[in-house]
Amino acid sequence: MIAGLLVLAAGFLLLSGGGSSDPQVFNYAMFDFRRLVAAPIVIIAGIVVEVVAIMGRFKD
Repeated sequence: MIAGLLVLAAGFLLLSGGGSSDPQVFNYAMFDFRRLVAAPIVIIAGIVVEVVAIMGRFKD
């Protein structure tokens, strides 16, 4: 479960940033590949890892 939490945290870190200090200036950096594609994929992967960790049956 810790691995899933780390993957989720990495996804949210990828999602952060891209803001502008001046609200009158539009910043195109918020529409790059990292925020629109990579971060959601990493977050969904973290959720899948968590579901497998909770629901999976593992041999002792």
